[in-house]
Amino acid sequence: MHLLSAILLMTPPSGAGDSTGMGGLSTIVMFGSIIVIFYFMIYRPQKKRQKEREDIISKMEKGDKVITSSGIHGTISQLEETTILVQVSDNTKLRFEKAAVTQVVPK
Repeated sequence: MHLLSAILLMTPPSGAGDSTGMGGLSTIVMFGSIIVIFYFMIYRPQKKRQKEREDIISKMEKGDKVITSSGIHGTISQLEETTILVQVSDNTKLRFEKAAVTQVVPK
């Protein structure tokens, strides 16, 4: 019984604390700022990296040295629409998806 009365005494009456009527506006501003921060910190940089990666893949040509996502270094010996043939030694050629290329080594 004492616990219930203590809880009732600690809760503010309805309408108290929001006497200015600006509570809804400040909530909207807070959520808006979170969305803007999310866009500039996460979404935009990720789109930029994705575009750079697509540019790298589209500009690959025969003879370029590449590094795959698994860490294999080699030279492109054949390009197809979705795959590449990478020569890793004199007698060894491996076929990879173009998406597996993470880096084209500058000449």
